[in-house]
Amino acid sequence: MGRPVPLISEATHVDTMTPVYGSSTLLLIAALAVAALLVLIIVLRMHAFVALVLISFLTAIAAGVPVADVPTIAIAAFGSTLGTVALLVGLGVMIGRLLEVTGGAQVLADTLVGRFGEKRAPLALGVAALLFGLPIFFDAGLVVFLPIIFSVAKRFGGSVLMYALPAAGAFAAMHAIVPPHPGPVTAATEIGASIGLTLLVGVVVAVIAWFVGVYLATITWLGKVYVPVDDSVLTGGREADTDNPPAFGHVLGILLLPLVLIGANTVLTTLRTNGSIAEEGTLVDVFVFIGQTPVALLIALLVATYTLAVRRYSLAETESLLNDSLGPICAIILITGAGGMFGGVLRYSGIGGALSDSLADLGLPLIVSAFVIATILRVAQGSATVALTTTAGLISAGVADADPSSLQLVALVLAIAAGATVLSHVNDSGFWLVGRFFGMDVKTTLKTWTVMETTLGISIFVLALGLWAVG
Repeated sequence: MGRPVPLISEATHVDTMTPVYGSSTLLLIAALAVAALLVLIIVLRMHAFVALVLISFLTAIAAGVPVADVPTIAIAAFGSTLGTVALLVGLGVMIGRLLEVTGGAQVLADTLVGRFGEKRAPLALGVAALLFGLPIFFDAGLVVFLPIIFSVAKRFGGSVLMYALPAAGAFAAMHAIVPPHPGPVTAATEIGASIGLTLLVGVVVAVIAWFVGVYLATITWLGKVYVPVDDSVLTGGREADTDNPPAFGHVLGILLLPLVLIGANTVLTTLRTNGSIAEEGTLVDVFVFIGQTPVALLIALLVATYTLAVRRYSLAETESLLNDSLGPICAIILITGAGGMFGGVLRYSGIGGALSDSLADLGLPLIVSAFVIATILRVAQGSATVALTTTAGLISAGVADADPSSLQLVALVLAIAAGATVLSHVNDSGFWLVGRFFGMDVKTTLKTWTVMETTLGISIFVLALGLWAVG
């Protein structure tokens, strides 16, 4: 076999090489890699960043990637993840720091809890996250919500997971199911499902699946796993300013600003795509630009800096606040990037394609095949978006032969999303993001976040089966 050439686009997205081994061997390599990673981190107490980088290199070599190409492939996957995560996390944590130290997060938390009541505080956070999660991606939404989660958790005590999981799970549900998020949009387009119908049905399914698979699971057992509140990732130990807090409307406006800008971007881009407005136009270009997630968060940060910090602190103190907010997230960003590196190496080795080929002859119903393939791809390589888009492409021929109804096409998108949601573990960058933000070790993250993602995914799949039967 000729030496496979690593294919790396300008966006540092890593494609796949021609697999060197059969699907059973590749699956065994992936399983051994995950097991070795868990042993290094849990048993030998190796730093997660170092362990992920080491296992990524060794996995690439074991999977047949030429040794000379291994650093290129690994670094490309690392950079691709950081390009998505680091900018959003950095801007989001700065906004969170300003909301926290000026008392804004406490004001928002108090108001939400006042409206819903103390016993329904997790529900209040989850509902707010569902609304915010419609236009905003998982990573960005979570970092913006961090100060609110920590404020509510400190007020009522107990495990931070009682408040963190409903919010994080809401963002995960919306990101997996509902357009304009890239996974469901790409999957719907690939199999010919209506984006509009996917959006309408997806919102309803996301809410129901979140309530059953996230909220109920959290309040009954997952939230009872004790994890102390540690908000040093935002405050660095500095106490919030409770003497002169901002108004609720002020805080809400700062949080809504990026969501409005991102929403405008989505609407205008959709109108351009379907031809309702012209492809060219300076004013529309401006709104599309400022509605890009990093730009929208930057604008929100500038507004928060001026309206919250500069009026309370000197310029030097404000600069110090923002600078100090970045230190605690250095490890989070690096570990998240290394998790993306591991997943990228698994993808490049061709595990996904090999596994899908071996599943093609199982004779399962189409909607079950969609769920199973997406689940295996999710477990094998980590990325929910990759699992969504890859599975949609793999079953597209079968979809054309089956000629399902419009509602059944949406059910297929949901089944794929369900499989792409379950079993988040050590090769998923989101696993590390959630675990490190909320101060969990690997074992605790597996017992809580992984279980919650699985109950959420199963809930989505059950609803998809119902829609398939009705459709």
